[in-house]
Amino acid sequence: MFEKSGFEKNGVIIHSDLLLKYLMKSYPGLYLVSSTTKVLTDFIQLKAELDKDEFSYVVPDFRLNKCFDKFNLLNQAEKNKVEFLVNECCWTGCTDRKTCYENVSRKSLGENCPDHVCKAPGGNEGYLFSRAMENPSFISRENIQNVYLPAGFSNFKLEGRSLGSAVVLEMILYYLTKPEFILKVREKIYLDCMVDLF
Repeated sequence: MFEKSGFEKNGVIIHSDLLLKYLMKSYPGLYLVSSTTKVLTDFIQLKAELDKDEFSYVVPDFRLNKCFDKFNLLNQAEKNKVEFLVNECCWTGCTDRKTCYENVSRKSLGENCPDHVCKAPGGNEGYLFSRAMENPSFISRENIQNVYLPAGFSNFKLEGRSLGSAVVLEMILYYLTKPEFILKVREKIYLDCMVDLF
C-alpha cells in the first residue's frame, strides 16, 4: 500500500545495505534516502553515496553542512540529491554518533538494551532548539534563502520528529513561517487549541 499510494511517490530512509537490496527488489516503486545515521563525515564517502543511482537523496552528516568549497564543486544532479540536516543539536566534536544512532534504533525496535550515555558537553540536557541554533553547523532560514538555494541546493531536513509538540512547533514556525507572522500563528494555535502552558 505504501509503495502504490496513487499520489506522491513514497520513500524510505535507509541505513542498511541489506534492507536497501530487499526494498529495491521487492518494492521498486519507492524512492530511497541514504540516512544521516551512516554518519558520512568524509566528503569522499558522501560523493560515493551521491553517485549511487539507487538513492534519490543522501543526508550528509551535519558537520559537512558548511563545507561550501566542496559542495559547490558538485554538479546540479548531485546537488539535487543532497538533503541537509539543518537543526542538529549534537556537539560537532562527537565521536559516539554512530553508537548513539544504533542505540536509538535498537530501542525503536523494542530491544531491551541500556541507554546510550552521551558524554558530549550538554549531552545530558537532551535536544534543545536554542542550542541547535548555536551549533556551527546550524542552517538558518536566512542561510537557506541566501546561500543554499542560490547555490542550487533545495532539500532540507528537520531533526526532532519525536520531540514534544511545542518544540516541533517552534522549529516549524522558525523554518516555515515568515518572521513577522510567527507570533500571530503561535497565538492562533494556542488560543484555538486552548493550550494551557501552566
